[in-house]
Amino acid sequence: MELTPKRRLELVSGRAHPELAEEIAKSLGVNLGETNLTEFADSELHCRYGNSIRGVDLFIVQTHAAPVNDSIMEMLVMLDAAKRASAKRITAVCPYYGYSRQDRKSTGREPITAKLVADLLSAAGADRIVSVDLHSGQIQGFFDGPVDHLTAMPVLIDYLRSHGDSDMVIVSPDAGRVKVAERYSQVLGADLAFVHKRRPRGSVDEVEAFEVVGRVGGRRCVIIDDMIGTAGTVCVAAERLVEEGATDVWAMATHAILAGPALDRLKAAPISRVVVTNTLPVPPERRIDKLEVISVAQIIADAIDAVFEDTSVSEIFGGQNLL
Repeated sequence: MELTPKRRLELVSGRAHPELAEEIAKSLGVNLGETNLTEFADSELHCRYGNSIRGVDLFIVQTHAAPVNDSIMEMLVMLDAAKRASAKRITAVCPYYGYSRQDRKSTGREPITAKLVADLLSAAGADRIVSVDLHSGQIQGFFDGPVDHLTAMPVLIDYLRSHGDSDMVIVSPDAGRVKVAERYSQVLGADLAFVHKRRPRGSVDEVEAFEVVGRVGGRRCVIIDDMIGTAGTVCVAAERLVEEGATDVWAMATHAILAGPALDRLKAAPISRVVVTNTLPVPPERRIDKLEVISVAQIIADAIDAVFEDTSVSEIFGGQNLL
């Protein structure tokens, strides 16, 4: 006698960004499961799933939002609880992957913390990782299991097609993002430019911008980056573009970290529009007039559905999600 087990998808969320998880659940047509996350008096975390998850295909949605360490630890606790509750396959859905900028050693005596996070997720019980626009493609190799690397490019491209113009220039704020910016320019049929940038030695948040490579005078420039942290990079790039004659500057990024002086810098910068996605929560009090937030919930939901059905994730993006 041959039995065919009934497969079941279960979606749960941590507390870092429940609004995004609700959007994903709605797109999938499922309800969020109960994780019953609580804290003891000394701030230790506790998780207990409300229903049996034995044998299920479990997807844990937890973006690594500030405070990043708390978000990651909460995900680890949920993963461990799921592993011990006999979930069949556990996928860690990290729309923003914490510590992604620490993906290599740039000087001596430094950690590669992006690898450490991958090791922690694996040890806690993750069989698979889903993330959006990793800071660098090599992070996929830090995890000894499948990594589905999604990109927000489809929703950002749709926005530019709806609100942009035919003479805009796609700009990479530094040499490291030229390949990504080139993809945008090819899909849109737009010209490409980039800003030669350097950080002062030993500095993390300070930026020195140099020459602009490409024709930007008299045109709208759209700066494309994976994240806006303290906004130093995009603001310095915008200033250089205006100096070179750009008539309008937009900034677009997947991850709205918006830490420290970011909002003040964006307000003061010669940028008329800042477009980000909701991979990280942007509360109402941090939404300045020039900031627009668009959703990537459908993209993540489509990827989760493909993983559950064992179909191709890269086909969703036409192969454009591969770095």
